[in-house]
Amino acid sequence: MPVTKVLTAGIGEADLRDINVYRERGGYKQWECAVRELTPNDVFEACDKSGLRGRGGAGFPTGRKWSFLPKDVFPRYLVCNCDEAEPGTFKDHMLLEETPHLVLEGILLGAYGINCHHAFIYIRGEFKRGHAIFVKALEEARAAGLVGKNLFGKGFDLEVTVHRGAGAYICGEETGLLNSLEGKRGEPRLKPPFPAIAGLYSAPTVVNNVETLAYLVPILERGPEWFAAVGTERSKGYKIVSISGHVQKPGNYEVPLGTTIRELIEIGGGLLPGRTFMAVQPGGGSSAAIFEEHLDYPYDYESMAKAGSMLGSGAFTVFDDTTDFVKATFNLIRFYTHESCGQCTPCREGGNWLERVLHRLVEGRGLRSDLDMIKRIGHTITGLNLCALGDSIEPFLLSVVNRFPEQFEARMIREELPA
Repeated sequence: MPVTKVLTAGIGEADLRDINVYRERGGYKQWECAVRELTPNDVFEACDKSGLRGRGGAGFPTGRKWSFLPKDVFPRYLVCNCDEAEPGTFKDHMLLEETPHLVLEGILLGAYGINCHHAFIYIRGEFKRGHAIFVKALEEARAAGLVGKNLFGKGFDLEVTVHRGAGAYICGEETGLLNSLEGKRGEPRLKPPFPAIAGLYSAPTVVNNVETLAYLVPILERGPEWFAAVGTERSKGYKIVSISGHVQKPGNYEVPLGTTIRELIEIGGGLLPGRTFMAVQPGGGSSAAIFEEHLDYPYDYESMAKAGSMLGSGAFTVFDDTTDFVKATFNLIRFYTHESCGQCTPCREGGNWLERVLHRLVEGRGLRSDLDMIKRIGHTITGLNLCALGDSIEPFLLSVVNRFPEQFEARMIREELPA
């Protein structure tokens, strides 16, 4: 099996929450080396050459994202997005709780790479334990002289602020997160301007995911060529995949990008005995389902797009023949409707109406016209909102309605009501 431990190395074997244990295993060496021997541009170049893409969902090249910052405009900020709330995703949660010093070292390197002197980490409100663990790790690092003023005697200052969210999915969207950090209502901003130009406190800002920043540590340790040599032509390196659903061994597994869908299911222990594969949602609740004909597709950004879905955050949910897709879609739509900030009418109203229709279907009270209405509403709420939440409502629903229409038709037992 292609499971490879890079970020996950040592988890379950050593107490990586202890700074002494982390440093004994080589922790913070890359941070010290960067400040003592490298320039911020050296770190930027290593990140860019590695081909590292954002591991939070969009898959945008990290080096290119950093390059959008205007030159010689200060102050500038780095924000680590740890508001992991995508259904089926639990990789950042694991990194935060099991190896907080790796997360912190990645933040420090990212901040240095963009020549920033104040970094933030925004932690999901429900991650109470992870928040406490990270705060303790930050205190240990500050006491060890790894965070603060005149680091390693080189005159470089860097402060890190921890901000805990209040449990809103929408704050995972980078501009909603920035509004929340500023003490405002957590709702997405109109773009442009993009955060690289006017982000936190209207200053140039980079927002990166936990896993993205954590990969900077092994990239600097082993070289960008090592990372770029793994994966596919456009999807480089490794990825932590959160495998769940109808598999025997759900969990987080770190694999090279390009591992096939079939292999990922086997890594998760395979299906339960006697069960038949029906579908997999490869990129979290926002992604469309893919099916048996896609089992030998490589798990990378381009192949998942070709299959009609996306890799997203790496949440990989497997469905077998016991799945009630009407209930599954209702649960997902109900989540997105509840988490909508309400700012955009298509998302706010369309999600609400879809939830009502699906609730009627779940109870076996569907109308004959419901299937057509589901498809029509889905198309009218996509691409019309300030952020991607509205676009997240439709993909899984339409993919399973088109694939398993009989499950939905079986709930349509009523004739049309008279006009």
